[in-house]
Amino acid sequence: MIEVYADIGCPFTHVGLRRFVDRRSELGREDVLLWVRSWPLEVVNEKPLDATFIAEEIEDIRKQLAPELFVGFKSENFPASSLEALTLALAAYEVSPQVGESVSLTLRDLLFEQGVDVGSSEVLAGLAEEFGVTVEASHQQRVLDDYITGRDRGVIGSPHFFTPTDDFFCPALDVSRDALGNLQVCANEASFDQFISSCFT
Repeated sequence: MIEVYADIGCPFTHVGLRRFVDRRSELGREDVLLWVRSWPLEVVNEKPLDATFIAEEIEDIRKQLAPELFVGFKSENFPASSLEALTLALAAYEVSPQVGESVSLTLRDLLFEQGVDVGSSEVLAGLAEEFGVTVEASHQQRVLDDYITGRDRGVIGSPHFFTPTDDFFCPALDVSRDALGNLQVCANEASFDQFISSCFT
């Protein structure tokens, strides 16, 4: 099991999770699952994610690195909060690790590839029914507990992975900003290969 602290609205996480899943499939190691824990950036930053800012990041990611991703993203459907979606994902892991991973990935696919507002109660209720997940009031507090535990473990951002032997912040990408504040993003193959080796040893 590979743990990763991440927010649903983080585009860098979407790229990293996609790359992990693709490499896992290439290796035939579907036995190694992702446990996607909550790292709500709106709590970390004490303010909601800005849809316009996220859309600008996505445009840069597509131009510089991954034109095949984020094809259906709609900034107008970016959720005002990710907490309810994170709560659903957390509850899904109580059904099984497989269901938890599936819900975590599906939420990001809906948001970034299909342009669906995953903060919508109707959308979340439909996913809960589809995957057989029951969300209880206690799960909301556990999302915040995930954040506190992650902070205590040294999580520095989304996504931050923990493998059996090491931890890696955003290992699939090299992300920076130039002197003018423009986003610079490219694949970090050396870091990603080291991460993958740590996942599947």
